[in-house]
Amino acid sequence: MTPTDLPPKIRILVVDDHTLFRRGLTALLQRDPQFEVVGDAGDANQAQRRAEELRPDVILLDNHLPGVNGVDALPALLVAAPGVRVLMLTVSEDENDLAAALRRGACGYLLKTIEGDALAAAIRRAMRGDSVIAEEMTGKLVAAYRGAAAGPGAPANGAGLAPAPAAPASPLASLSPREQDILRGIARGQGNKEIARSLGIAETTVKIHVQHILRKLDVASRVQAAVLASAHGLG
Repeated sequence: MTPTDLPPKIRILVVDDHTLFRRGLTALLQRDPQFEVVGDAGDANQAQRRAEELRPDVILLDNHLPGVNGVDALPALLVAAPGVRVLMLTVSEDENDLAAALRRGACGYLLKTIEGDALAAAIRRAMRGDSVIAEEMTGKLVAAYRGAAAGPGAPANGAGLAPAPAAPASPLASLSPREQDILRGIARGQGNKEIARSLGIAETTVKIHVQHILRKLDVASRVQAAVLASAHGLG
């Protein structure tokens, strides 16, 4: 979506167990004429009911909730409100929380230290289909990916190991030079419009290339593609 494609009102559900934080965040968001906070919830069960009832466009979801935490609640929320964009908004800087949230369907991971203008921009980017990760978490995202690729129990260094086999070819080798240029933009957190402008091509062309990139890399989202690119030094 371009800015003009966004709905007149982006309907938001705020999920956090702290009442004062919910109220403060709601007041902040309501200052923007494009945002409408349609409801809030203090735990996962209430959030699921509210999501099904209100069908918001975006859910801002804390992870530290009583009972079922936010990451574990993600699949049920996505079923309750099909098509909803879920942005984690949390204090947790744990790379495992980050990786789990993205695996379970969150389109972004933000920290509560974020400024109001940056949060508004992140919500709009999420509505356009972009994945949004706090800058402070980018390195941890790459670390989480590398840890998963190494497998459980992988040693931190090569001491005492037999000589390593030859490294497999990079999965990025299957991409054309233009696709690598676009993937580099994705890894930098650029949206399709920004990539199109920087490369001097149409935004629709970028969208087609992105689809090809995801298929060739066998990943499901731009976030996963960005992680793969960063892990292989493209960024």
